Amino acid sequence: MVRTRSWLVLFIVLALTFAACGDSTDDSTDTTAGATATTAAPAELTKVTVLAPNPSAVIWFSLCTAIYEGYLEEEGIDASFEAVDGSGAVLQAMAAGQAEFGIPGPGPLLAARAAGEDPVAIYNGFAQALFGLVVLEDSAYKVPADLKGDGAPTVIGVGTAEGSEVTFVRPILTAAGLEEGVDYEFLPVGDGGPATAAFERGEIEAYAAAVPDMAIIEARGLPLLEITPPEYKTVFGNGYATTQALIDSDPDLVQGFVNGLVKGALFGEANPDAAEADCAQMNPEEATDPELARALLDLSIVVSKPLGGLPWGTYDPVAWQAWADSLVGDGTLTEAPDVSVAFTNKYVEAAHAGS
Repeated sequence: MVRTRSWLVLFIVLALTFAACGDSTDDSTDTTAGATATTAAPAELTKVTVLAPNPSAVIWFSLCTAIYEGYLEEEGIDASFEAVDGSGAVLQAMAAGQAEFGIPGPGPLLAARAAGEDPVAIYNGFAQALFGLVVLEDSAYKVPADLKGDGAPTVIGVGTAEGSEVTFVRPILTAAGLEEGVDYEFLPVGDGGPATAAFERGEIEAYAAAVPDMAIIEARGLPLLEITPPEYKTVFGNGYATTQALIDSDPDLVQGFVNGLVKGALFGEANPDAAEADCAQMNPEEATDPELARALLDLSIVVSKPLGGLPWGTYDPVAWQAWADSLVGDGTLTEAPDVSVAFTNKYVEAAHAGS
């Protein structure tokens, strides 16, 4: 697997990530809970819909285990999972009352609140950054400054020329004293599969990778070393959200949902084989490549867990403010929103206290 010793969190760039604004899905997946827990469930379950901006199941492993290990059923909840096209679609459906819960990115959530909607983040799904600057494990590059070209720019692969990965790695290289066009240049090579080929052909020396890209490259036989400085890994990605309206009308349902996620996360961390099987039930197509699915699951478990010993699902208020400031800085928002009403740790804290 990708060497994870430097996965320390904080991605303070644009509001788009591979899943944060999720333009990476064309299909829709709908999986209704099929709990397997032995604990007796309530006679009547409350049906809820959970919308994700990406059809992958393994990156939402906590939800998979919450459903298929029966933790949500124990809370009186019958949850169905659906994938839509991006965080914008997730938030729009929630605002329209078409889903009780969603997994949007923090940037789109803040933008939605600025537009007058009422989403509230209740569980930090990706507590660590979703991008990283990687090189081949046996390369001579060990820190970003090593990428300084000698006579010609070092070529750094990216998925697309305008992708969020570019915005993520450019400040890293600038801080390392490298000048774009002189010391390095970006080359759009596509996602994990094409990026693997670009490494093999010697077309790139480094790659700005999203979590799935790292999993794909390593699953195809190229061990990677991540050289992202820790200070650039402190901004979180997608998390579970609901609406203030649902919080006001049915706080017990919100608490039960978060209880299930916390139990699911703890179970998945301790039992990755079972989590993999649960995710295969949610998205059987993804499970047809078990090696890749497991690589992605292992990475997802790493980047989903908060740093500093914080409990699963916990948000860092400072990181929320960093997101808000970055949205103002890049022109997405004209003024910084009040982040104190955009998220809450109340339900996560109660879930851990009761676990």
